[in-house]
Amino acid sequence: MNYVYLDNGASTRVDPIVLKEMIKYMDEVYGVASSQFSHQPGIMARDSLEKAREIIKAGLNIREGELVFTSGGTEANNMAIKGVAFESEKRRKILVSGVEHYSVLHSARSLEIHGFEVITIPVDGDGVIDLEWLEKNIDDNTLLVSVQHSNHEVGTVQPIEEIVKFAKRVGAIVHTDAAYSFGWIPIDVEKLGVDLLTITGHKIHGPKGIGGLYIKKGTPIKKWMDGGYNEFDMRGGTENIPGAVGMAKAFELMTEEEVERVRSMRDYLKERLLSIEDTHLNGSEKNRHPANLNVTFDYIEGESVVLHLDMRGIGVITGSACFSRSLEPSHILMAMGKTHEHAHGSVRYSFGRFNKKEELDYVFEQTEVVVRKLREMSPLKGGK
Repeated sequence: MNYVYLDNGASTRVDPIVLKEMIKYMDEVYGVASSQFSHQPGIMARDSLEKAREIIKAGLNIREGELVFTSGGTEANNMAIKGVAFESEKRRKILVSGVEHYSVLHSARSLEIHGFEVITIPVDGDGVIDLEWLEKNIDDNTLLVSVQHSNHEVGTVQPIEEIVKFAKRVGAIVHTDAAYSFGWIPIDVEKLGVDLLTITGHKIHGPKGIGGLYIKKGTPIKKWMDGGYNEFDMRGGTENIPGAVGMAKAFELMTEEEVERVRSMRDYLKERLLSIEDTHLNGSEKNRHPANLNVTFDYIEGESVVLHLDMRGIGVITGSACFSRSLEPSHILMAMGKTHEHAHGSVRYSFGRFNKKEELDYVFEQTEVVVRKLREMSPLKGGK
């Protein structure tokens, strides 16, 4: 059995079709878009960049001038949050959910030294934000509400349209980090109603190092990264044309049929894993990213499960503190009200295009063996 990679929520293998498309823009069309007024290679580079932009705009229903390419989701999140904050003269309140990606949480917290008040929106046991709390606490001083579209760890999809309704009543700006949703869940920015939306390429079998930020026309936002006049003068730095082309091609290749095939595999493994005694699903069962499965095995450490599975040719990840620079357990599971023990026992299985259903019986069998062996040694289980 070949190595079974089930950490696609972290990053995916680049599709060979995408890679082939990108190579052309490394060894044939290698000019930069800013040289479009100087020579033919510059014109070709600009045309390639804009064609990639058009593909993504069409798929998300974005209008002209509203999509800025970035170096990835992290830069896009920084651009959205800091750009809006530094443009604001009066409003000083920022609301973010407790289950956001660190690039959102840390960007928001960094603004506190500039006089902004950053407040965490509570979530329930599935990771869904508390809409009643939001309605009560959003006010005329609220500048920005940032809530992710779907969670990268537990897969929960948030009620973004409802959030937008509350925000618009008080004139607040809404940002959603859709890096994990992009390509996997249908997104229409007009229907969603958000002002800012983050995407990235490497979760859909595209390249790393490329992403984008949708900026609704008229949204007050300041240029955050200084440099040249690239991307509608919204960021400095040479555009990553091979990356943009690769992300657009990867987006084109994502189909409803493929998403449903992946969802079916996810559901198959979910039912098998939950048949293991004292195993629990983390995140919403109904409103969930189609490629995400996160479970907690009681009485044992997710770190141990992950290492044992890796030795058996299976790649998954845990929210355990030992797998991060922090000594704290997953901030996402803790925000959901889980115990330290529950968070430490979590394991994420995330799927992609190159997974096959026939691999999953092996994954289940090896997981079951590993969990049983670890529980036999666990002082929490008492050897039972």
